[in-house]
Amino acid sequence: MTDMLHLYKSNGYNIVIDVNSGCVHSVDDVAYDIMEMYDKRDREEIKKIILEKYKDLPDVTGQDIEQVFEDIEKLKAQGKLYSEDKYKNIAFDFKKRQSVIKALCLHVAHDCNLRCKYCFADEGKYQGQCGLMSFEVGKRALDFLIENSGTRKNLEVDFFGGEPLMNFEVVKQLVKYGREQEKIHNKNFRFTITTNGILLTDEIMEFCNKEMSNVVLSLDGRKDVNDRLRISPNGKGSYDIIVPKFKKVADSRNQQDYYIRGTYTHYNTDFAKDILHIADLGFKQISLEPVVAEPDAPYALKEEDLPVLLRQYEILAKEMLKREEKGEGFTFFHYMIDLTGGPCIVKRVSGCGVGTEYMAVTPEGDLYPCHQFAGDKKFLLGNVFDGINDNPVRDEFKSCNIYAHKECDDCFARFYCSGGCAANAYHATGSINGVYKLGCELHKKRIEQAIMIKVAESEMND
Repeated sequence: MTDMLHLYKSNGYNIVIDVNSGCVHSVDDVAYDIMEMYDKRDREEIKKIILEKYKDLPDVTGQDIEQVFEDIEKLKAQGKLYSEDKYKNIAFDFKKRQSVIKALCLHVAHDCNLRCKYCFADEGKYQGQCGLMSFEVGKRALDFLIENSGTRKNLEVDFFGGEPLMNFEVVKQLVKYGREQEKIHNKNFRFTITTNGILLTDEIMEFCNKEMSNVVLSLDGRKDVNDRLRISPNGKGSYDIIVPKFKKVADSRNQQDYYIRGTYTHYNTDFAKDILHIADLGFKQISLEPVVAEPDAPYALKEEDLPVLLRQYEILAKEMLKREEKGEGFTFFHYMIDLTGGPCIVKRVSGCGVGTEYMAVTPEGDLYPCHQFAGDKKFLLGNVFDGINDNPVRDEFKSCNIYAHKECDDCFARFYCSGGCAANAYHATGSINGVYKLGCELHKKRIEQAIMIKVAESEMND
């Protein structure tokens, strides 16, 4: 479809999204009903249906209905309703033009001090041997990023694992080296780190507060939920060790520039309680992601879980609005949405830049499209010493965009998810251009609730 509207009701609001323009309209019941029929029935038929439906409401007259039709036509003329898709014919050129690399995920440790049962990385080993990245490999990775970044000034480097704090000395050396190179090459490194928190100390926190633009802290929620799957080698849970440390990190960063990042599974389909538990602990920046797992894993999300999961996002959104009104608000990553600006159209169409602008580096220096492909030799792109191989893998990722998925053609959320995660699609379907259907349904619900929150906030501020 070239012109699309998505209409839905949530928390007492009637919301209409013009898919191609991104315009969001909050309308009354009459306008909502008219828009539902607008492109399916003729004008006189719609008028009769509306007058019959609202016959007990004297305020709804034929003149009112005509005014709604006029408003719709005006918004159409302005490109805010039933707008055309301007990008389909040029989308496949977007990534072809993306010739620079702007971000690396440095796997400084293919080893971990936890044994999280759902870990996609084989307990941090990525289907290979345990290993720590040497300073020499990391140094070369930073040089590789600078060399392939073109004129782009701002570069991103995430220290990742396994558990990166198992190789903290190299992390410090690489940050020092990166800061030196910034001055030489007129670049700006934005360093981040993702940690399970077991090894956090005051020294490490102080270093992170000075050097890390963002810190991602792994916690799944309530103690029993977290400790069921996020366990140490001896089978003990991590909650009691990490929560006090995470509180200290969050407070020391003034509740900014960090995330509590968790995973929910089949074991906690009531995951809104986990998000609210984390908020009740005092954390203000929260992300909780659905697990991606083999279908036969006991913790894998199942099709029959979907109604419960979708309801959880509604419960969460309503509770967030209540807390915000009381001055107790917090940020939930998937409800962060910018309806006035937001990402550019290239980003909306082609996504995160996996395999093109963004790559992962193993301890040995091998390059993969992202951390979720690391260790799978089918996706080996090259290495930081010799560069990117002349192979079809990167070209395949260049073709990744919303128009490569036929399932996205009539999906209202396509410009918000950019076709979804290529790794999730691959693990679910065997193709990076496949569709992880359960993930799609969850994402669509998140977008609906995120937009509902924005509508509610707008009306509260009027």
